[in-house]
Parts: sequence; C-alpha cells; structure tokens
Amino acid sequence: QVQLVESGGGLVQAGGSLRLSCAASGPTYRRYDMGWFRQAAGKEREFVASISWSGDNTDYANAVKGRFAISNDNAKNTVYLQMNSLKPEDTAVYYCHSLGSPYWGQGTQVAVSS
Repeated sequence: QVQLVESGGGLVQAGGSLRLSCAASGPTYRRYDMGWFRQAAGKEREFVASISWSGDNTDYANAVKGRFAISNDNAKNTVYLQMNSLKPEDTAVYYCHSLGSPYWGQGTQVAVSS
C-alpha cells in the first residue's frame, strides 16, 4: 500500500498564490511519476500537471501553463504544486496521484474568491 497525503489548500483571493504538497509513504512505495489532478463541483476530474520521478520531465494542462509549477523532493518523497495568479476557475479539490498506479490522495480544497 501507498499513502498519499495532500496539504496546503485553502481560501485565497484572485491573483494570490498557494503551494500544495503531497507526501508519499508506505511499504510498497517506489519511484512513481506523479501527477496533480483537480475536480470542481459538478465536473469531472481533470489533469493539472505531472512530473517524472527524476524531475526531468514536466507537463501541464493548458489552463495552468505559466501560472503553476510542479516540483519534487525525492529525499522527502514529496511532490509540490506552486500555484500563482490564481483565478476563481481554479477552485476545486486537488488530488495527487502516483501515475500508473491505483493510489490517490484524499484531496485538498482550493477556493479562489473574485
């Protein structure tokens, strides 16, 4: 089993910033590529960003390119999502996911007020 625990969500005004963290642990944890996804109320879960385990490769949804940055610290088994210039449409529950595995975090709420 692998446990993924997100933190860092909250309420912020438009134009503000938040930094999400996802800490991984568990006896079967290995070198997963990691991703962030989000799900707004009444909508399907969507891809936000991903990073290879090495950190060499990243990918972003068009909606967040230039505003969000994904990074990792393998010594801490932690993935981060720095979110800048937040917009009300970024409001959602954000989940981290070990790509290619069944492991998801419980989610952290991000709310952006206009």
